[in-house]
Amino acid sequence: MKALSFFSMILITEEVAIIFKRKFKNNSSKSQVKKELGFISAFFTLATMIISMLFTVAVLEKEPHIPLLIGTAVAILVTMLHGYKFSEVEEMMYKGIRHALPAIVIIILVGLVIGSWIGSGVVATMIYYGLQLIDPRYFLAVVIILCGIVALAIGSSWSTMATVGVASMGIGISMGISPGMVAGAVICGSYFGDKMSPLSDTTNLAAGLTGVNLFEHIKHMFYTTIPALIISLIAFFIIGQRYGAQHFDAKNIHAILNTMQDNFLITPWLLLIPLIVIALVVVKVPAIPAICVGIVLGFFAQIFIQGGSLTEALTALQTGYTIDSGNKLVDELFNRGGLESMFYTISLTLVAMTFGGVLEYSGMLKALISIVLKVAKSTGSLIASVIVSCIGTNFTCSEQYISIIVPSRMYISAFKEKQLHPKNLSRALEDGGTLTSVFVPWNTCGVFIASTLGVSVIEYAPFAILNYTVPIISIIFGYIGFKIIKLSEQPIKVNDETTNQTQSKDTNLA
Repeated sequence: MKALSFFSMILITEEVAIIFKRKFKNNSSKSQVKKELGFISAFFTLATMIISMLFTVAVLEKEPHIPLLIGTAVAILVTMLHGYKFSEVEEMMYKGIRHALPAIVIIILVGLVIGSWIGSGVVATMIYYGLQLIDPRYFLAVVIILCGIVALAIGSSWSTMATVGVASMGIGISMGISPGMVAGAVICGSYFGDKMSPLSDTTNLAAGLTGVNLFEHIKHMFYTTIPALIISLIAFFIIGQRYGAQHFDAKNIHAILNTMQDNFLITPWLLLIPLIVIALVVVKVPAIPAICVGIVLGFFAQIFIQGGSLTEALTALQTGYTIDSGNKLVDELFNRGGLESMFYTISLTLVAMTFGGVLEYSGMLKALISIVLKVAKSTGSLIASVIVSCIGTNFTCSEQYISIIVPSRMYISAFKEKQLHPKNLSRALEDGGTLTSVFVPWNTCGVFIASTLGVSVIEYAPFAILNYTVPIISIIFGYIGFKIIKLSEQPIKVNDETTNQTQSKDTNLA
């Protein structure tokens, strides 16, 4: 810690010296300070946030809100000392927050979904039949496949985790499986389906920003994502064989089943509610209206099927569902949900995006990435740089959308210069940006998962196998040149006319 403090003092001294030199040089003249933040300014700001974050979270074991606020304050000070007005910096913060508004709406709705679906007995019904039908030895692999199918159909990892994921957590914990393992399986399946779905917002974003056909983008991602999925399935199959068989307690399962039957009306008809929501999204109803339908159906099911009062149904939406069954595990599974349960997530999202907004729109993030770009000489190092930049943006700007948007702007010209097809960039953006967002505790994705599944990032990170395997495979392929498409390369065609058309399209993309 003393070394970190000494390092921080050196950075502060150097930064202050540079700022004063720029500020007071030619003091008699009325020329304005150049509005360009260099690497030292950006690194100083980022280092301050990281040091305060490590000390607060790792040493003091406190929440990450204050370190992010400290980082924001430093970013504001540095930006203003470089000539920006506070009104301009304020707009940067607002822009950062605007990026998070769609996510915040989903977070609010997810809290309502969990409360209404627990109160209505939907979650209890899914857990009840899941415990009876699924063998614990294969449970984790089944979760990956199930979550993958649902996310592929609806194009949303968050919606999948908030519905199928929550039920899977209940089933897995009831079987005696580690919550971190179950959460890891849920994340692997959900992010696989989201990444490969043509309905996914991040998939469309990466393809759109790079000018790549959506289905060409998805097809190109198969080469890095499918091997990672196979590795994940094999790993969880092995874990299930060793872990599930040893910890399966039939008596405990029967006690949970009986307790749920005593407190909920279990009926297959309740499964229609999640099926209706999935069907709505499949027929291209937007996610928010579809989720709202699920909330309303759950609300009425709690009243008319479970026999709850209007007050109890409203309470489940506001503060979450409460139960005192006498079974500790059942109480832990079902005492949750509601709008208020998401306030922590919302507040952290707002703070993180405020910091990220100043970092991006002041040019500090560009200054950091430009240094990385200078050392990327080969194709492999260029792709590795994209992935590292995406990961770094996830840590600094706390939002997976920004981790796709900013690097896409920074690297598109470099890919053109090296005659690399833009779909190499679009794939690298998703491999490094979309998937690694789950490993940052203050990123919107990490915060959402911890709040929704009830498992901390540290607990599930080792088991989110697909999410860290894909970037590794992508970097390896970049260095060995496997499935790295050049603009000059042409697939085998039937005739010259088709070949010429393909070459013309590649030239336009360049």
